[in-house]
Amino acid sequence: MSQDSPSVPAATAAVLIIGNEILSGRTQDVNLAYLAKELSALGIPVREARVVPDIEAEIVAAVNAVRARYTYVFTTGGIGPTHDDITSGCVAKAFGVELVLDPEAVALLRRHYTGDQLNEARLRMATVPKGSRLIENPVSTAPGFQIGNVYVLAGVPAIMRAMFDGLKDGLKGGPPVSSRTVSTYLGEGVIAQALGALQQRFPKVDIGSYPFFRRGKFGTSLVARGTDEAELDQVAEGLRALIRDEGGDPFEGEIS
Repeated sequence: MSQDSPSVPAATAAVLIIGNEILSGRTQDVNLAYLAKELSALGIPVREARVVPDIEAEIVAAVNAVRARYTYVFTTGGIGPTHDDITSGCVAKAFGVELVLDPEAVALLRRHYTGDQLNEARLRMATVPKGSRLIENPVSTAPGFQIGNVYVLAGVPAIMRAMFDGLKDGLKGGPPVSSRTVSTYLGEGVIAQALGALQQRFPKVDIGSYPFFRRGKFGTSLVARGTDEAELDQVAEGLRALIRDEGGDPFEGEIS
């Protein structure tokens, strides 16, 4: 169980994970966790994440839906050289602009690929929506791009991280989000009522409860997230107190 904080952050983000390989289970996504943690540290909480198949209409619809709702949108995957790498064209369609061969991107690829290595397939990685700004790729050269509030990144985790690390200083967020975690071997049902009352006392803090099973015992990790360090400390003390009141022993840290 988790409670949504009613406070409105200065900036918000959505992540679109694009690719049939994620939905098939062949590839396990790790990009969302990285982006969520990095953006949270910048004061830009991720409010929505979607996994979208390699279907043009669905990608276009998803891009248009989230870019209208959130401050920033980050897409991962689908900007390689193969036939199913259709993200660039879909983003262009979402914005109603042409997909063009970017001279700067072509120059980058020519420096990276020698002779006939820069074939027609690889040149597809230099096509971007008209009006885009390139995002540097220090790992494998082929760039991502930004158009409007949409940032299109690679799906390969090491490349995606390098791209994001290069652009994150230009993002504008609010105070960084911090957290406190208190765990117990009490079940959620035992502490639910007291936890709800604590949430009402601290409406600007997001309090979530996450059950676990470890060493043959059930328990709950209680996580408080917010931007006010002093208030988080008060909530953490409140969590420890309610656990003791229900006959449990609180301990620090989360168990998954």
